[in-house]
Amino acid sequence: MTTTLAPATFAEITLPDSARDAIGAELLPLADPVLDIDRALARLHAVFARLPLGALQAVLDFGRHVDTPGVALVRNLPVDPELPATPVDGNPSPDKRTFVAEGVLLGLSQLLGEPVGFTTEKAGRLVHDVVPVSAGAATQTNQSSGVFLNFHNDIVHDEVGRYDVSNPDFLVLHCLRQDPGKEAVTYYADARDISRALDPDVLDTLRAPLFRLNAPGSYVREFAGGAEVLSDPVAVISGPAESPEISVSANGVRGLTDEAEAALHVLQRVCREVAHQVYLEPGTALLINNRKGLHARSQFLARHDGRDRWLQRTYLRRSLWAIRYRGVSGERRVH
Repeated sequence: MTTTLAPATFAEITLPDSARDAIGAELLPLADPVLDIDRALARLHAVFARLPLGALQAVLDFGRHVDTPGVALVRNLPVDPELPATPVDGNPSPDKRTFVAEGVLLGLSQLLGEPVGFTTEKAGRLVHDVVPVSAGAATQTNQSSGVFLNFHNDIVHDEVGRYDVSNPDFLVLHCLRQDPGKEAVTYYADARDISRALDPDVLDTLRAPLFRLNAPGSYVREFAGGAEVLSDPVAVISGPAESPEISVSANGVRGLTDEAEAALHVLQRVCREVAHQVYLEPGTALLINNRKGLHARSQFLARHDGRDRWLQRTYLRRSLWAIRYRGVSGERRVH
């Protein structure tokens, strides 16, 4: 009898000290890469080509192949020699003097795809500062800290009615500063692990177009006056059984039947049971396939005093061609 092993859904990549130091030395004198993003990305291609071949292939394969893990933790990355206070408003810090973190974030990102900005998320910026904001502490958004941020994809409101079409293929989370209590946990639940753990009847329900995704919290807050903006009916899980795709919005999913609502509760429970757990700290980055699985974050104490948790994030598409209908005039990467 032949036993088929389930594919690994989590990977770790650790840079040797020599690679960390060499890359850090090249990034330290560089200007803020977002000032001339395409030139900066070309430069970062050359810098990150200095990764050891095994690490370079691991990152490239993560972005290329169907059967690779849905999440990968990269360790021992270079860091800025000094950091200013953590921003308290979710905007970039005006006091940041070096841009090693941004170089690391975009250097890893461009190995996976094309950095992209959306006008409805962080004002279209390509580098997102993800920090606790007091006004959003209890929301299901990246501003929160006082609540468990439920398992979700990062999705994008789209006038076509589908929020799972133009959403990022990948995102990268890079840690600049860990929360002082080291409480914050990032979770990732792969759709392959989820599907294996679900009761077949529940899985069948989640594969039916019985769900409407609420638009992201940023869109609801800034463009819809706080009202729900629901997608067309969609399935939560779709695609081949051996390589499923999953779509869940952090800001809420509405089941169209009692059975569908019950399946959503089961889904969140199963996600907690199968999820990988990561404590992000400076010098680490998390590569996330935004289609293969869902991520979440525990609650943690935020004091809004300049010492809070500080991540930077990118959204990535394997190609910008399919979302060209959303393009902003005069902008190559903002949609």
